Amino acid sequence: MENVLRPLIVIGGSVVLTLLIGWVTDLLLRKADARHDDTTLWGLLRRGRVPYQLLICAAFLRGSYDQAQLLEEHRIGIGQTLTLVLIGATAWLMIRVAAAIVESSYARYARASRDAARVRRVRTQVTLITRVVAAVVGVVAVASMLLTFPAMRAAGASLLASAGVLGIVAGVAAQSTLANLFAGLQIAFGDMVRIGDTVVVDGEWGTIEEITLTFLTVRTWDERRITMPVSYFTSKPFENWSRGTPQMTGIVYFQVDHSAPVDAMREQLREILRACPAWDGRSYGLVVTDTTPNTMEVRALVTAKDADDIWTVRVTVREQMIRWLYVEHPYALPRVNTADAAPVPGEDRSPGGGVTGPAQDPQNPNRGAARPAHEPPSPNRG
Repeated sequence: MENVLRPLIVIGGSVVLTLLIGWVTDLLLRKADARHDDTTLWGLLRRGRVPYQLLICAAFLRGSYDQAQLLEEHRIGIGQTLTLVLIGATAWLMIRVAAAIVESSYARYARASRDAARVRRVRTQVTLITRVVAAVVGVVAVASMLLTFPAMRAAGASLLASAGVLGIVAGVAAQSTLANLFAGLQIAFGDMVRIGDTVVVDGEWGTIEEITLTFLTVRTWDERRITMPVSYFTSKPFENWSRGTPQMTGIVYFQVDHSAPVDAMREQLREILRACPAWDGRSYGLVVTDTTPNTMEVRALVTAKDADDIWTVRVTVREQMIRWLYVEHPYALPRVNTADAAPVPGEDRSPGGGVTGPAQDPQNPNRGAARPAHEPPSPNRG
C-alpha cells in the first residue's frame, strides 16, 4: 500500500501545489493590473503563467522524486529529464518576463511621446532587443542542457581547445549570416530605417512592416510582401520618405493644348486644394514647364503632411482638373489637328486647290501684282 500511496502523494502534491501557487500568482497579477491603469506590465506578466507553473512543477518533482520510489531502475533518466524541463522552463519564463518589461516600457513611452518618428524608432529597437535577449537566453539554456550530460562535460576541454579553429571556420561559413546580423543591429541603433517608415526599394513603394536580425519585410501599396536581407539597407542606397519630417511635396503633370487657360487652371487648382482634406495648406503652384509642337506641359505642385496624404492630393488634383477642363474648357485638352491650314491674308485659293497668288486691284493694277522675291517693298506701303 505504501508503494502506491507514496508516489501519489509526491506527484499529486506537486501538481496541486503548482496549480495553487499559479492561481494565487495570477490572481495577484490581475488585481495589480486593475489597480495600475498607467502601465501594462502586470497584464503582460500574466502571459508567463504557463512557463511559471511548469517551472514550479518541475522543481517540486525534481526535489521530491527520490522520495516517491517509483521506477527505481529509471531514476537517473527521469531525474535528467526533469532537469532539462527545469532549465527549459526557466529560459521560457525569462524570455516572457523580459518581453513584458520591454513592451510595457515601450507602451508607456508611446503614450507620452508625440513624435511619431521617435516612437517608430523606439519600436524598432524594442523589437530587436527582445529578439536578441530571446536568442541569448536560448543559447545559454541549450548550453546548460548539454552540460548536464557527463559526456559533454568530459568533452568540454577539447571543445575549448579547438574553439579558435572552429570560430574561424564558422565565421567563414556564416559570413553572410553574420553580415546580416550586424546589419540588423546597425539598423536598430543607427536609426537608418524604422518600422512604419515609407520607403522606395528597387522601384517598389511600400512600408516597413517587420525588422529582424537577418531580414526585413516591406509591405507594398498593393499588399504584397517583399522580404529583403537587412544588409541591403546598409550597402545600397534607398529612399526613406519618413526620414526627418514626414511632410512631402508632390507633382502632377498635365499635357494640354497651347490654348489652355493657365491662369484659370491656377485658380481652379487653389479651389480643388481648399476642398481636399489631405492638403496641409503649406504650398501650391502651377507653371508651364515644357512645350512640344502639339502640346505644352503644365506642372502642379502640392504639399501634404505624409506620403499617404500626398498620394491622395495628387490623384484628387489630377482627376478634378481633367474633369474641369473637359467641362469648362474642352478646347484645352490635347487634340490632333486635322483641319486645313488657315490661308495667308491676301492669298486666293482656287477651287482646284492651287494657290494663284495675290489678287490684283482693278483701281491700282500695280498693287497686288507679283514682284520678284528680291525686289524690296515699296516705301509707300509701310
